[in-house]
Amino acid sequence: MDLEGVVRTVRALPYLPGGFEVLGSGKLIVGDAQRRKIYLLEAGGEEQVVDMSNVAGFFLCDSAIDSHGGLYVADVGFDFLNPLVDPAPKGMIAYIREDGALSVVATELFIPSGMIVTADNKTLVVAETLGHRLTAFDIEDDGSLKNRRIWAQFQDDIKPDGICLDSDSAIWMAGSGPAAFHVREGGEVDQQITTERPVFATMLGGPQLRHLFLFTADSNDPVITRRASSATIDIVEVDTPSVNSTSEHDFGQVETNISKIR
Repeated sequence: MDLEGVVRTVRALPYLPGGFEVLGSGKLIVGDAQRRKIYLLEAGGEEQVVDMSNVAGFFLCDSAIDSHGGLYVADVGFDFLNPLVDPAPKGMIAYIREDGALSVVATELFIPSGMIVTADNKTLVVAETLGHRLTAFDIEDDGSLKNRRIWAQFQDDIKPDGICLDSDSAIWMAGSGPAAFHVREGGEVDQQITTERPVFATMLGGPQLRHLFLFTADSNDPVITRRASSATIDIVEVDTPSVNSTSEHDFGQVETNISKIR
């Protein structure tokens, strides 16, 4: 989509995508959430990168790429769509190296959702939706994680979901309610944007990376959304850009490559 709200379909998928990333080449990495597989999408089709069904418990969620080309992928860990299943901190994060090797690097997370890797590639922050917190890890040279700690803790009415990082090392966070929050390490919320519908994800973009995209809907239950979609994307211009400057990426080339994927 562009800033005028014009949307075009790049690729229709036969499965529910669970997180995706744009590589420097412009190719897309996308997860099949329910079958727990990761694919590389190219103009000629798609190639399976890794099958995570033997390590992922239920449902792939968000992902993040590090500076080495490795991919962090979160799994919810239990059937959160089934009201008869008690919620439990069974989520995990796997790390997939550029060569396809997979390892589990974090466990016992309470619905791990949005993830970011800091610009220095030293820290990974993940939103634990039912933990009501953002959790941080130190990143080792091999992609493994250590020194788990709380980056920010919230009250029970805030359920962190999709997050993105700005150049002040602060995080824009969806709270699964009708608001997005600008959070600093330690939990200080210094900005809040109120929306008409619950916010489930955030992303900074636009020509100067100062446009905050808020992904909203009345519900995130697939049964409800298939019956009547209420999804919108709201845009707010903010003062602080994304952590990535436009000089570091050839966005024109990325757009050209994405447009080839049909």
